[in-house]
Amino acid sequence: MVAKEAGKEPWRYSASGISIALRVTPRGGRDDIDGIEQLADGRNVLKVRVRAIADGGEANKAVLLLLAKSLGVSKASVKLLSGATSRLKQIAVDGDPVRLGEALRQLVQAKAADKSTD
Repeated sequence: MVAKEAGKEPWRYSASGISIALRVTPRGGRDDIDGIEQLADGRNVLKVRVRAIADGGEANKAVLLLLAKSLGVSKASVKLLSGATSRLKQIAVDGDPVRLGEALRQLVQAKAADKSTD
């Protein structure tokens, strides 16, 4: 049962932290985490939107800063692994993987609760 639940989450645990699969919307009107979305190929991603434009790495910087603030870690703990010029990105976050995973889960659940009350 645990493996099945982990398959729904767009993040993977490692000894040094977690890696997160993202789909980013630059010029999204606000900096926010919008929840989890399933792509056409079946993969799950964390949907993120930022106000910054996708020019000169501005949107990537905004995404890293948003994740650092949302997860309560330093900016230096959040790194872009792949997807610098793509909407689909892999991000690594250094820290306690259990705490980071729980923080992400709470962010996603809070977003789902907000949407259900709209």
